[in-house]
Amino acid sequence: MAGLCEGRVCIVTGAGRGIGRDYALMLAAEGAKVVVNDLGGSRDGTGVDQGPAQEVVDEILAAGGQAVANTDDISDWSGAENLINQAITTFGGLDVLINNAGILRDRMLTNMSEAEWDAVIKVHLKGTAGPSHFAAAYWRDRSKAGETNTARIINTTSPSGIYGNIGQTNYGAAKGGIASFTIIAADELGRYGVTVNAIAPAAFTRLTADLGIGDAPEEVKEAMSTKWIAPIAVWLASEESAGVTGRVFDVRGELLAISESWHQGPKVTNTLDPSGVGPLVEELMGKARPNADMLGLDRK
Repeated sequence: MAGLCEGRVCIVTGAGRGIGRDYALMLAAEGAKVVVNDLGGSRDGTGVDQGPAQEVVDEILAAGGQAVANTDDISDWSGAENLINQAITTFGGLDVLINNAGILRDRMLTNMSEAEWDAVIKVHLKGTAGPSHFAAAYWRDRSKAGETNTARIINTTSPSGIYGNIGQTNYGAAKGGIASFTIIAADELGRYGVTVNAIAPAAFTRLTADLGIGDAPEEVKEAMSTKWIAPIAVWLASEESAGVTGRVFDVRGELLAISESWHQGPKVTNTLDPSGVGPLVEELMGKARPNADMLGLDRK
């Protein structure tokens, strides 16, 4: 029986560890040919190690799958282009791009350095835009040449980006940007046979090590295992997901939800008199829902 992604060429960035590794392994198990990208750096983005990407490739090959390693820095435009070209050259095309690479440099806003801000924005936001740009150009050219695409971009946002989390202004801004990027890219690329969606995963990984999960009960670790994230990514990568685009999926353990984007809330008639704005805002605030907490529920 053919796998859900049989024969599809898939790139996964940040696939040497954690959620990305699970994506790569499950895609391969479902018949995909996988380009495993990982720079091999530490959780704050420093250092380089070719080992993690190659180890995932070796595991896929040992199971009878097809995969190749890539260690380009996808936050660099030329590295992103090399990644896309490697998939096309090695496997003869490209069907799926999963933008998953990321780092953390958490700090309260008052203490954050310029370097900490720039590093996180570059890896997450530019590291999503670069590969997406070159993949989209490839699919656009195919479409204009009369070829049919069933292409997918799957981005990685976060509850910190769509709901907000203290101490993560840099990370949250990047992830919030990725959510907006997803909606806009979906509108732009649909004409070329490309869907664009995002996943906001909540799981225990090395990036969440500071949460003290080492002391968490085993049932909690199991409930927040990365294994719950991969199935939605693999389904979105398949041809079955053709009718879904521009959506953000909130995934945490057994919970799978759609995170609904900003909508216009309560409204009043505006005024040209600044002294009259206060009562209008008070009326709006009385009708508006609270912002969401990290669970996506109304803040108490």
